[in-house]
Amino acid sequence: MGNSCNFALENAWFNNSFNTIKTMSLKLKENTEYALLVPTSMGIRITPVNQQPVNSSSLYEMQATSAETNVASISSFLGLKVKVLTTFVKDSPIAAFIKANLRQRGMDYEGKELEQGGPWGYRHQFNIADSGYGGRAPRVLNDRAGEVGRTLNAKDFDLERIFGKEGVKVVHLSGLIAALSPETSEFCLQIARTAKKYGSLISFDLNYRASFWKGREEELHKAFTEIAGLSDILIGNEEDFQLCLGIEGPKAGGKDIDAHIEAFKGMILNVKKAFPNVSVFANTLREVVSANEHLWGAIVYYNNQWQVVAPRRIGVLDRIGGGDGFVGGLLYAILKGMEPEQWIQFGWACGALATTFTTDYAQPVDEDVVWSIWNGNARVKR
Repeated sequence: MGNSCNFALENAWFNNSFNTIKTMSLKLKENTEYALLVPTSMGIRITPVNQQPVNSSSLYEMQATSAETNVASISSFLGLKVKVLTTFVKDSPIAAFIKANLRQRGMDYEGKELEQGGPWGYRHQFNIADSGYGGRAPRVLNDRAGEVGRTLNAKDFDLERIFGKEGVKVVHLSGLIAALSPETSEFCLQIARTAKKYGSLISFDLNYRASFWKGREEELHKAFTEIAGLSDILIGNEEDFQLCLGIEGPKAGGKDIDAHIEAFKGMILNVKKAFPNVSVFANTLREVVSANEHLWGAIVYYNNQWQVVAPRRIGVLDRIGGGDGFVGGLLYAILKGMEPEQWIQFGWACGALATTFTTDYAQPVDEDVVWSIWNGNARVKR
């Protein structure tokens, strides 16, 4: 009798919990100064012109970049107030170049300035990346030695002021920053804890990188698990969830995209059991036809409902930043109070838009240009 009673109570608790999860919704904090905040390590990208490979090029373009500001650019270009937390090399012309670029993108920023410390001291990270062409794939060389962003530390920011007084609706954290160094791991943890304390939503893109995790697996697994547990929006693929969070799941699908979608759904359901407080799960789907043509899709899970954009063909000028564009569009749609089915549509279209720019970030002039991409309308506008 006692066991039956306990069983009934457990079932009632499960059903109530299930209903709570099913009806839970994202609640944006009101009366905030900033819609979106991103901690990041800024750097530069050097790209050969005319889609040429690095080894045969003598003319390059330089741009300021980071994955996290790629995400935030969608909101800033569409008129929402964005803040960047970062760090700079003092009196560096590269730092001045980065600051000018952030101002151009309409982003506020704050961060400590560190002395370079000589030729072998600190600098801003850079990568050399070509765009590829046709059957020739893009190649990227990341060089992060001496990266000043590895020193990001919570003690250098007044997080109580930023989240308590200024106010933030959504903070977007990236596994690239969380795994950059022990200091940045703690930095991201402190941001997540403070954001949760003051009612800001937390978005976390796992972004697993094997080179960052080597020799730090136990330490980073612990940090990532805590951040994921505090998050409202979680972004990642099958590999990210398994390697960052240790969630066992189905193997990645076979050659056809549908198999990948079903594998990803299975993984999300497993992650949801481990992290019941997460409201939104999202990821992109990509199949490369050539450097200039991709099949581009996406999947979002929210309130026990799947939203799937079956992969569609898109033209690609430069693929870097496409995934960031998707996340940026997703967060913008949430911030603007769009319907859940529009989140994935706007995110998908922002990702597709980003691949038409030579910058790593999309620069939408208005929402209409994004919706035109979603609707497949590339007719000239006069």
